[in-house]
Amino acid sequence: MKKLNFSYGLDWLMALFAVLSALAVLQTFIIGKHFIIPTMILVVAILFGNLAWYGFKQKKWAKQINFWLGVIMTSHCFFALFWAKKYREVLGSLFEPVAVVVTLILLGLTWLYARKNQSPR
Repeated sequence: MKKLNFSYGLDWLMALFAVLSALAVLQTFIIGKHFIIPTMILVVAILFGNLAWYGFKQKKWAKQINFWLGVIMTSHCFFALFWAKKYREVLGSLFEPVAVVVTLILLGLTWLYARKNQSPR
């Protein structure tokens, strides 16, 4: 329970991405019958898994990478509010509420992650 706080928020997000990527590897290999594509998805799963693992171990380099990935994901969601076409097609009238909520959650999570993991000066 000690790791369920905002200083590990983006580490948990990277762990979630690692699990989803691993499931995507299984789906494309077993169901999709692809053999090359799962290997590249496995690279993503290993990358996110290592970022989560070392973030939980309080490694500064992993914390910094996770922070910057949070900034990039937040920026992506923010700019999607104005220019996304595919997301808007898929979600229809729910696009704005969903995109705003996801953007605000990522913004808050990234800000709190940075604040909780800030090095003493």
